Amino acid sequence: METEAETAVAEPIAQATGLVKTYGKGDTLVHALRGVDVTFERGRLTAIMGPSGSGKSTLMHCMAGLDRVTAGTVTVDGEVTSSMSERQLTRLRRSRLGFIFQSFNLIPTLNALENILLPLTIARQKVDREWLDRIIGVVGLAGRLKHRPSQLSGGQQQRVACARALVSRPAVVFADEPTGNLDSVSSQQVLGFLRTCVDEFRQSVIMVTHDPSTAAYADRVLLLADGQIVEDLVHPTEDGILDALRRHSPVAAARAE
Repeated sequence: METEAETAVAEPIAQATGLVKTYGKGDTLVHALRGVDVTFERGRLTAIMGPSGSGKSTLMHCMAGLDRVTAGTVTVDGEVTSSMSERQLTRLRRSRLGFIFQSFNLIPTLNALENILLPLTIARQKVDREWLDRIIGVVGLAGRLKHRPSQLSGGQQQRVACARALVSRPAVVFADEPTGNLDSVSSQQVLGFLRTCVDEFRQSVIMVTHDPSTAAYADRVLLLADGQIVEDLVHPTEDGILDALRRHSPVAAARAE
């Protein structure tokens, strides 16, 4: 029998039904997603994997409202986002979604603290000092807040980006290859932070990655191939992820190894 906490964790934070995404027309038509049905659970870290062209980034972008769906329905935190206007999507992204990108996307003229607070500044929201201090403590940047991005290492810049994604207490954080530009030590620090956000703050994180060792930090791994989910791994291990890649994409598995 599930405990109250386990039941809460199983609550959906985002869903897609019959999700289709195509690009181009006629002879150039590309089916990026082919009728995907998926539910992402609140308070969990879910990794999306697959070879190049599998649709993994497209799935995340459609879930995050960064790309329009061709057909199907997307719901995020109880809101049907697939039918929203651009203005409504912008408002949603500012107030209820967090983003972490491979390229950090920090503003070079702002210091670390100003970059972290940017979502609140844009939305004209009040800063929760206790929450801000807690996030800064977890990412370990208390002594670097006045430094600009050019004065920070890649790992420190990504931790600033992580803190920025969490400062507004979003319903869900979307992370696109968050460790793609980092060395192994910095990668572990960033992944440790995301794991802490899920385990201690009950944050929901949806992460795209090509790396099995990164995906192994997740509670669940979705493997895409040809625009469809072909594997759904719960409590994944690196070896289990590699086995799944070998079954569906030997080339991707060989690269990962």
